[in-house]
Amino acid sequence: MLGKLKKNNKGMGTVEIILIIVVLIGLVLIFKNQIMEITKTIFEKIAADSSAILA
Repeated sequence: MLGKLKKNNKGMGTVEIILIIVVLIGLVLIFKNQIMEITKTIFEKIAADSSAILA
């Protein structure tokens, strides 16, 4: 009986991937505002630096 349980782990990878995706989506929803602020700051710095290069 234990031999059958050890060999039958085909769905294990799928469940783990789904759990990881759920956790990542949860983290994005929790930290949405902070992520948006950081992204906005980064793109503002990129725009400022690229305009300095072109000038």
